[in-house]
Amino acid sequence: MSATWSARWAAAEPILAHAAPAADARQHPLAPLRVLDLSRLLPGPMACKHLADLGAQVLKVEPPLPGRPGLPGDDAAYMGPGEDGVSHFYRVVNHGKRRMVLDLKQPDQLATLRALVAEAHAVVEGFRPGVMERLGLGYEALRAIHPAIVLTSISGYGQEGPLRLAAGHDLNYLSLAGVIDQTRTPEGRPVFSHLQIADQLGGAQTAAIGTLAAVLGAQWTGQGRWVDVSMTDAVRQHQVILGTDALADGAAPQAGASLLNGGVPCYNLYRCADDRWLAVGALELKFWQGVCAVVGRDDWAERHWSLGEAPGSEAARALIDELGALIASRPLAVWIARFAEADCCVTPVVDAHEALFGRGAMTQEEGLRRLTVPAVTLR
Repeated sequence: MSATWSARWAAAEPILAHAAPAADARQHPLAPLRVLDLSRLLPGPMACKHLADLGAQVLKVEPPLPGRPGLPGDDAAYMGPGEDGVSHFYRVVNHGKRRMVLDLKQPDQLATLRALVAEAHAVVEGFRPGVMERLGLGYEALRAIHPAIVLTSISGYGQEGPLRLAAGHDLNYLSLAGVIDQTRTPEGRPVFSHLQIADQLGGAQTAAIGTLAAVLGAQWTGQGRWVDVSMTDAVRQHQVILGTDALADGAAPQAGASLLNGGVPCYNLYRCADDRWLAVGALELKFWQGVCAVVGRDDWAERHWSLGEAPGSEAARALIDELGALIASRPLAVWIARFAEADCCVTPVVDAHEALFGRGAMTQEEGLRRLTVPAVTLR
């Protein structure tokens, strides 16, 4: 590690959600990577956590908090429950980084950041377009310090275009990307997910990939890049199946009318007798025929979209209702037992707590460890 960076890294406060043994070195191929995380809340911090999980040295730079010295200057630290005045949310999405406080409006502290830029590989920020320029930290200013630096800017609508300065959150980005339109009940009411799809898929994942690609390019060419991440555009680009269907049909699929949004019996959600739910994902004919065998309705085996029963058709809707009535006649536990040995893509819909932590009792530290497990395992 270089002198300035090593000194600041050693002095910076580790951000930890829990105590845990150090990861195996094989899990940390990015150990030489130095990243300055100027971002707040979820998309940028989560992108940098992905890098930290792989070993990157991530320095999270936060402003001082007036009247509360020593506490994080990121609003995420005060969102939801936590300990010692700091939320678990903040600790989880920043686990593995180190935190330092800099007031970038003060010339001497701005100079400290510039010195760190000279030794960093990447800077990640999530301000509105124009803020970094006003701070004297726009891409051209950073490149003048370090030609190989990568600046990753995460915003709702990108650095250019009519919405570039518009405020927004995950729900707005999903609405404009066409996702909310496709998450409707059969009655047509749009619903939304508690998983922040645009923040995490559009922001965090896209930014992490773009940052790594640009850093790799800089290693080859000596020239950095400005990575412009629009969360709305990134989500829109993932609408591959929906997009190709809409392109062919000239219109968006209606709720409950297409292959993947509730228009077929083999790919649907069914309520059980105890008001729990069963997910049937038997898209392929062989899986659907396995479902039919388990529920004792071999006469349904040839009623499949691949054999001509069109999604959203009257026949498909009728079979959805028939299978729904059959599933509703038994509690979820019965169906779990019946499908236990059948390889046909049928699973229970478990509640979020059970999915995250299982059924048994778990200490808070054990739960936090589970929440911070890296998304990628390297073998």
